[in-house]
Amino acid sequence: MAKLTKKQKEAAAKIEKNKLYSLKDASSLLKTVASAKFDESVDIAVRLGVDPRKANQMVRGVVTLPHGTGKDVKVLALVTPDKEAEAKAAGADHVGLDDYLQKIKDGWTDVDVIITMPAIMGKLGPLGRVLGPRGLMPNPKTGTVTMEIGKAVQEVKSGKIDFKVDKTGIVHAGIGRISFGAEQIVDNAHEIIQTLIKLKPTAAKGAYIKSIHLSSTMSPAIALDPKAV
Repeated sequence: MAKLTKKQKEAAAKIEKNKLYSLKDASSLLKTVASAKFDESVDIAVRLGVDPRKANQMVRGVVTLPHGTGKDVKVLALVTPDKEAEAKAAGADHVGLDDYLQKIKDGWTDVDVIITMPAIMGKLGPLGRVLGPRGLMPNPKTGTVTMEIGKAVQEVKSGKIDFKVDKTGIVHAGIGRISFGAEQIVDNAHEIIQTLIKLKPTAAKGAYIKSIHLSSTMSPAIALDPKAV
């Protein structure tokens, strides 16, 4: 196990063991324990009382964070020529089709989100081995396969993220930067938590929100009280 640095030990000492913090208190505390010289990412991890192996307990969705992610999201719009101007006007970083399909086939994946049209999905199928493991495959359920290309690009650029419960029953998501104000972190965290609650599968039994942890890139995780969010 890696040894903690002096700064990490100091940060850990500020977090009370076995204490469950309110979202407001955790957000404020997170800003005081973050000590990296760069603008750390703020992440949330929510353990759900579901069995992801069962289709009727899968939790997946999208949420638009009120204050965005603080990250410059690089968007690739794979569209036909008649939609290129719309995608560019909305702020897509890369726009095109066949040239980019070939680049992806050759291993290029230097983007965060790919948005495309229903008619193009057939061409993306063979690239599943490249895009799937990186979470880049467009999906109608997350709004990344649509005819409203401009709208989709704008939403992603303004803070729309998609999430999916992993095989251990945890949803991980980046919800901002440590340079955000504590209230901005609260708002973003609250938005994704409430979205998860709305997505509770009817087949899920017992406690649904089992635990919530808030952390930044280099800081220890802070446990939240699920009843105080």
